[in-house]
Amino acid sequence: MTVSDTRPSTTEQAAAAPEQADYQTLSGIPVDAVYDASRLESWDPATKLGGPGEYPYTRGPHPTMYRTRQWTRRQVVGLGTAPETNERNKYVIEQGQTGLSNDYDVPTLIGLDSDDPRAVGEVGRTGVAIDTLPDMYDLFDGIDLENISVSMTINHPAFVLVAQYVAAAQMRGFDLRKLGGTVQNDPLKDFYAQKTYIFPPAPSVRLACDLIEYCAQHMPRWNGISLNGYNIREAGTTADQELAFTFAHAIAYIEDLLGRGLPIDSFIGRFSFIFNVHNDFLEEIAKLRAARRVWAQLIHDRFGADPKNAKLRTHVQTGGSTMTYQQPEVNLIRGALQAMAGALGGVQSMAVSCFDEAYSIPSEFAQRMSLRTQQVVAYESGITNVVDPLAGSYYIESLTDEIERRTWDWMGQVDAQGGAIRGVESGWLEKTVSDTAHTQQLQIMNGTRTIVGVNDFKGTQGERPIETFRVDEQSEKEQIRRLEKVRAERDASEVERTLDELQKVVGEGGNVMEAVIAASKAHASQGEIVKRVIAEVGEYVAPPIY
Repeated sequence: MTVSDTRPSTTEQAAAAPEQADYQTLSGIPVDAVYDASRLESWDPATKLGGPGEYPYTRGPHPTMYRTRQWTRRQVVGLGTAPETNERNKYVIEQGQTGLSNDYDVPTLIGLDSDDPRAVGEVGRTGVAIDTLPDMYDLFDGIDLENISVSMTINHPAFVLVAQYVAAAQMRGFDLRKLGGTVQNDPLKDFYAQKTYIFPPAPSVRLACDLIEYCAQHMPRWNGISLNGYNIREAGTTADQELAFTFAHAIAYIEDLLGRGLPIDSFIGRFSFIFNVHNDFLEEIAKLRAARRVWAQLIHDRFGADPKNAKLRTHVQTGGSTMTYQQPEVNLIRGALQAMAGALGGVQSMAVSCFDEAYSIPSEFAQRMSLRTQQVVAYESGITNVVDPLAGSYYIESLTDEIERRTWDWMGQVDAQGGAIRGVESGWLEKTVSDTAHTQQLQIMNGTRTIVGVNDFKGTQGERPIETFRVDEQSEKEQIRRLEKVRAERDASEVERTLDELQKVVGEGGNVMEAVIAASKAHASQGEIVKRVIAEVGEYVAPPIY
């Protein structure tokens, strides 16, 4: 008899070992101590996985993945005026960034001009302020838009900012068909996740789809929507809820576009995504793999799309809400782990939230460190050498399957509410997210979920403060001066004519994009354009949820 004959099996040892009351992923999925081949006895790899670049794309949307094209390094930039953000855009390009991503200030997000009384104190504070076409022109001045992709983090007024971008690109002589980029344009998540809404749910979907339709017809390299799971997760959901609610939004947009008579394959291939990469390392990898499989099945089976158009392509940002105010240097470690999870999960683009996220807009140093984090993962870790290296792991495949199952279950619950639009209108989506967030916060407060430096390992008094970035106090005054200058120099009668035409198109139910482009070229401001749309479709008033 050998030693191995008498020694308890690994599974038996694990079962006999003392352990805490229960082990779960961050999303509450029960986790056993050991996973073995019995977990996958009825598991068909051909059906569940396919090969890389093959339906259902569990292993990645492209056959060779990072061997032939690494993910785009796309750190977020946005501060003050357009010239200030332009300067920072050029800085990150110099540091090796391979794609641009711009955040906008709160007034821009909710359709206010910078001189609106409601915008006081917020202009340029948490992103760049964009009022008129000259702002958009200056934002990308000196940047070759045909050789770098641009991502625009804007939702309810997305149709306005893309119209300004189109007008600015045309002024500089660029061919729209050669421009690569993405606009977020997912207004449904704003109603219960980010809370930067303007129009009611149904009109907001219509306007989003106007933009998607325009991009499909005129900008074939542009993603007219980037469905946003990131903010849904930041609001406090689980990983499976993040996927399910994002896909439920997608269904609403798809149904609107199909209702216009557009064939599914004429637009679905340019649907893109942004997801969150949170703290649970292996769960996040499994989530991204499950996301590709669910999306492929949804688009192919439910809507009949060509399998080649059912590839999920996603940007990720590491969890901003995981970046703690306490001991901020530790956030560098969190960001590195999350970036590794994103890479192992097979993403196409990434931003690493900066270690000073809880304090301010990132400093140049913080942005450089986040970019260097991505570069170390890409060039020093070896992760990029092998496609989907964790495929076949008993635990990873079991967890991928479970997240997929839970995602379909939550999607069924949204369907039972009447779909995403009705889920917003009734308050069901917001209440569901709020309840989950409350549960997670209680876990942190009672110590059942450890956050290093926050509820354990708290350090000592008098820790060295970090240097933080602050937007120039004169930026708001400068932005208002820029807006006043545009208004003083433009043809007021042409502005009114184009705004009248826009309002007519909105009222008649036509696609607004050409009218918004014309108004933008006349130097109508975003706030003026949004007011004309509100006059026809109204403003959103949130329902009580408790």
